[in-house]
Amino acid sequence: MIAAAESLLAAARKGDTRSIARLLTIVENDEPGSADILRALYPETGRARIVGVTGPPGGGKSTLVSRLAAAYRSIYDRVAIVAVDPSSPFTGGAILGDRIRMRDRFLDEGVFIRSMASRGHAGGLARATMRIVNVLDALGTGLVIVETVGVGQEEVAVVRVADTVCLVTVPGLGDDIQAIKAGVLEIADVLVVNKADTPGADDAARDLAQMLSLGHGRTEWKPPILRTSAQDGSGIDELVRAIDAHATWARSSGELEERRAGAAREEVEALLRDALVKRLESRIGSARVSDAVKRVATRELDPYRAVDELLDT
Repeated sequence: MIAAAESLLAAARKGDTRSIARLLTIVENDEPGSADILRALYPETGRARIVGVTGPPGGGKSTLVSRLAAAYRSIYDRVAIVAVDPSSPFTGGAILGDRIRMRDRFLDEGVFIRSMASRGHAGGLARATMRIVNVLDALGTGLVIVETVGVGQEEVAVVRVADTVCLVTVPGLGDDIQAIKAGVLEIADVLVVNKADTPGADDAARDLAQMLSLGHGRTEWKPPILRTSAQDGSGIDELVRAIDAHATWARSSGELEERRAGAAREEVEALLRDALVKRLESRIGSARVSDAVKRVATRELDPYRAVDELLDT
């Protein structure tokens, strides 16, 4: 490991916020020294609890996450929030609005907030989310809350990162609830009807209960349906108890071990794909790859034959 990374890691271990932020930036952007940092920290991971919060936009996820962080601060000395915001598919930029919506937590030195741009990565998370979570875990964070982008049905990647997944919806979505049942509903461990002080909360809870009765769950765990109001904090204590109940069941049933094994496999396969592509490109040469891409674009070659030719080369 380079000397600069070693000194940064030493400061981060002591709790220096700026060093932690810089460390996370190196890992997120895959800068030089990133792999060495992750190698050094990995033996110390696996101790933090990871809670995922997902659901359609406008459901009050960020405010709910802020409330959850405050509630868990009475249990853990250090709580972290990893919030993923959507980014431009062209520039990769994003307005990291969660830092604005969670401003109430800024004064609490025991809460660390990290916003990330999704950078076009599918599934509601950023490509480096798991690595960011691992760094925070190794640095002594007791609980990490991961908030997904909020784009709807395809936000299922969070189940590969979180030990417990909370699906947040709100009254008044109507047919939109039907749109999420085929995706995130199946990976939810706790169902939350937020903004429960508004009309239609009972109807939303009933709709969710009906959907659960129609489908077959991934496990024997039956997701509870809770009503909360992130604005005034009502229902937050019940939500914490539900999350804790799932955590207890997951440990005793073997679900936690199985889910973390799946997350490890996902991470290894992702790194393996990246490494293989880079190795192939270095052997084949970027000029040959560019030429093959150009021939596919002009319909001189189909993509499958292009891949075969490049691999044969």
